[in-house]
Amino acid sequence: QVQLVESGGGLVLPGDSLRLSCAASGRAFSSCAMGWFRQAPGKERQFVAAISRGGGNTLYANSVEGRFTISRDNAKNTVYLQMNSLKAEDTAVYYCAAAYGSTWNVLRPLMDEYNYWGQGTQVTVSS
Repeated sequence: QVQLVESGGGLVLPGDSLRLSCAASGRAFSSCAMGWFRQAPGKERQFVAAISRGGGNTLYANSVEGRFTISRDNAKNTVYLQMNSLKAEDTAVYYCAAAYGSTWNVLRPLMDEYNYWGQGTQVTVSS
């Protein structure tokens, strides 16, 4: 099992920044490709960003490319999502996910590729 706990969400103004964290426990974090997804009210959950096991490869949704940065610290069992220049349309519950057993460089942009999910953290961007 991998347990994931997200933190760092909140209410911010348009143009502000937030950094989300996802702390993992259980199975070897470094064996997991990681991803961030989000779900806005009334919408399906969508891909935001993914990172490979070693952190050398990353992938972003077009809507966040250039504004969000995913990173990980395998020594701390934590994955991060730095979100800059936030917009109202970024408002959603943000979930981190772990794909245990991934090969080293693989990226996983699809929800059904993930074995484990966190409970989510709310991000609200509003003036």
